Amino acid sequence: MFEIVLIEPEIPQNTGNIARTCAATGCRLNLVKPLGFEVSDKYLKRAGLDYWQFVDVKIWESFDELKSAHPGGRYFYFTTKARKCYADISYRDRDFLVFGKETKGLPEELLKANPESCVRIPMMGELRSLNLSNSVAIAVYEGLRQGGFESMNKAGELHRLKWDD
Repeated sequence: MFEIVLIEPEIPQNTGNIARTCAATGCRLNLVKPLGFEVSDKYLKRAGLDYWQFVDVKIWESFDELKSAHPGGRYFYFTTKARKCYADISYRDRDFLVFGKETKGLPEELLKANPESCVRIPMMGELRSLNLSNSVAIAVYEGLRQGGFESMNKAGELHRLKWDD
């Protein structure tokens, strides 16, 4: 599974949707302050529906605090400013997939300090970016696909058996 990192998320509905993706995939959700909402926010809860009990959420005071707690981690920074495509990375269990705030993305100094770890999701035209929750889902499922959905095979097999009856 992956460590999903949201640095200064602003929109509770996006974070709620990302929490649902984390619950469905077994990823941990790391939220880096300051948050643009209260964790008890009704929009956050509504978007996450009744999945919150299945999500491992960790709130950090800063990204430096998170990195200090996981010094050996592999970090991939998702940005529209990268040259490398997210699908060209060979993801590993416990990789950190890092995303920035909805209005500004990741801090420029973080990107400049980690150019080889910056990745982008290709898009058409001059659009600024994809929705944050969609970007997280794309990244997570690419990593899971590369691993053959190993952590999900049992549930998938049971599901297929049910439909084969």
